[in-house]
Amino acid sequence: MCRVPTRDYGYGMARRRHPAPSERTRVRRVHERGRYDRDAIDGILDAGLVAHLGFVQDGQPFVIPTLHARIGDDVYVHGSSASRALRTMAEGIPACLTVTLVDGVVLARSVFEHSMNYRSVVVLGIATPVQSAEEKRLALHAFTEKLLPGRWEDARQPSARELKATAVLRLPLDEASAKIREGGAEDGDTPDAELDVWAGHIPLVVRALEPVPDADLRPGIPVPSYAKRYRRPGLTE
Repeated sequence: MCRVPTRDYGYGMARRRHPAPSERTRVRRVHERGRYDRDAIDGILDAGLVAHLGFVQDGQPFVIPTLHARIGDDVYVHGSSASRALRTMAEGIPACLTVTLVDGVVLARSVFEHSMNYRSVVVLGIATPVQSAEEKRLALHAFTEKLLPGRWEDARQPSARELKATAVLRLPLDEASAKIREGGAEDGDTPDAELDVWAGHIPLVVRALEPVPDADLRPGIPVPSYAKRYRRPGLTE
């Protein structure tokens, strides 16, 4: 059987025994990849830079990409107060938020068994609008610090007018599940193992390049140290 070293994301076997929080969040297809413990769910949400938010409006399904941030037991999304999507969801309709991290390409001995290594989370629930300016600021602080720790104190913070023009929604993590695939090919215990075909996986990472100064940046302003040392959130190597 093909044995390929894998990255350790900290999702041990003991954590796989947590039950699904609800029947509709239970992983059915390849159920052994399902995770329901908050360590796994929070880790993926915190590492993901973009979420996809799904909802139904006037009988039509919509999925929109958005920034997100987790604070405790809630995940927040934000956008313009004029956003049709956020206005619709603020009415209390069911929503689905998903985050997916692609960690590698899996090459099996047969094309049928090729796959991807990934970590994903699905959150189901009712999103509610954040009304208070204080909670909005907390959410925007979380968005900013997730993108680049240290940036909130360094840059100009939002004005009262900007807060009013921003819609923030809160989605509880009461119904959430993760699904994770890691490792190499899974055809090593089949007749395909006798084929003279290379099998394994190609790890993928998001790597930050050197910061590029804005074209209108005034001379003499150095690159902040937190920008120089930026790494993707949650990366373990």
